[in-house]
Amino acid sequence: MNGWTATLGSAPKRMWCVTVCLMHFALCASADAQQSKIPRVGYVSNNTASSPGPLVEAFRQGLRELGYTDQRNIVLEYRYAEGNEERIATLVNELVHKSVDLLVVPSGIGAQAAKNATKTIAIVMIVQVDPVATGLVDSLARPGGNITGLARLQRQLSGKRLELLNEAIPRLSRVGVLRESQGQVSRIGWEEYKNPAEPLKIQLHSIGLQNPSADLELAMQTAVYDQIGALITITGARTFQLRKAITELASKHRLPSMFEGSSWVEMGGLMSYSTDDIEIFRRTAVYVDKILKGAKPANLPVEQPTKFEFLINLKTAKQIGLTIPPNMLARADRVIK
Repeated sequence: MNGWTATLGSAPKRMWCVTVCLMHFALCASADAQQSKIPRVGYVSNNTASSPGPLVEAFRQGLRELGYTDQRNIVLEYRYAEGNEERIATLVNELVHKSVDLLVVPSGIGAQAAKNATKTIAIVMIVQVDPVATGLVDSLARPGGNITGLARLQRQLSGKRLELLNEAIPRLSRVGVLRESQGQVSRIGWEEYKNPAEPLKIQLHSIGLQNPSADLELAMQTAVYDQIGALITITGARTFQLRKAITELASKHRLPSMFEGSSWVEMGGLMSYSTDDIEIFRRTAVYVDKILKGAKPANLPVEQPTKFEFLINLKTAKQIGLTIPPNMLARADRVIK
């Protein structure tokens, strides 16, 4: 009886112990759930869902190298503007309302839209223009706010591309700039080519594409009719999708061509001078990884490329009847033969 009485007497203590244990278990379970929560990363591309391109794949590869697998320990939410820059802000806002943990925006328009849409969600940008001059960050060393990432410096290389064309083509005086008629990238790119053209005594001719896929053949014919000596293409979402057609038409019309990325030369373009964009997009995954592990965007310096690539397609040069000076071939990082 005494033992039974003692057991009954300790019931309140047992109930208290059970309650404490349950609370402890609930807290541990909640902590484990938070720790095991799979981060959701939004990615807004100007490309198409059916053809996201090699740069998106480079980003995915970078994540894989860091141990991330989509739907296992990270969820990637892609949104594609299908070449329509006006859709980017809407897609960014859609991801913000879905409360993703981080946004990746590989364009200046996307970065500005993300900056306007949220002050709390971390943003990793990849931009072609100076992010300090455009007000995206306070400084490259200490971005401040919730945005950081990489600057591709595409626009700062415009003068170098004109210099290389001028060196490769004797008595070059007229250069056509093939570009999309609408959009910030096209507008800024055109302005960045105008300044360095003047000291080189090169006349620039804007060749606008209102509907790139429909206007391309006529644009090339116009360039030939206007006695354009060489062609530079500003990389936009729609021109990038048409790079094979553009390089083929340039060769067909025997137009020496300069491009803003190596993939154009690999498809048959004559020359390119650019940053290593594949490496830049792979490096973007490093920023994603650091932020997901607790780093603050405000304290992560904006990275600038230190490696630039000069490519020459010698097969194309022979096809259009152009002899590349030996000293230029020697300086090229890669020559496609």
